Amino acid sequence: MVDVEADGPIPGDYSMISFGSVVVEPSLSKKFYAQLKPISEKWIPEALQISGFTREETLTFEEPQAVMEKFLLWIEAESSGRAFFISDNNGFDWQFINWYFHHFCGKNPFGYTSSNLGSLYKGLVKDTFVNFKHLRKTEHTHNALDDACGNAEALLHLKEDFGLKISLK
Repeated sequence: MVDVEADGPIPGDYSMISFGSVVVEPSLSKKFYAQLKPISEKWIPEALQISGFTREETLTFEEPQAVMEKFLLWIEAESSGRAFFISDNNGFDWQFINWYFHHFCGKNPFGYTSSNLGSLYKGLVKDTFVNFKHLRKTEHTHNALDDACGNAEALLHLKEDFGLKISLK
């Protein structure tokens, strides 16, 4: 499960400021969190405000190259075979992770696909107008790791209620 916070709507022109990832298993103990220095001079104050960081704070964050290399090693250590990317808003989150992986590492260990937790829930309950967010235990704070954990909790709940198969290794 992955969650991204950014200072604008698209990667390249704008920057991924932080992200969190957690292996979806009952303990939720395998976690990765990083804060990344901006890659662009462009940023939207309202977008950055959601993450709770100031522009000045983000300029002190870690270099994206080093972060993405560490994340790649973490994914390889925690996965067997190709890792599976799922998030609450995969259209947003995946584009940043994919762009950063290809730009800084030359490859994306998640491949070319992602899944949306909200869409999965809608299909399971057969209602396109509901959302899963009431299944989170961890408060949605816009801290990327908190939000990834809350979404992982919801996915584990779906596993229990609907018998979903979640292959961990």
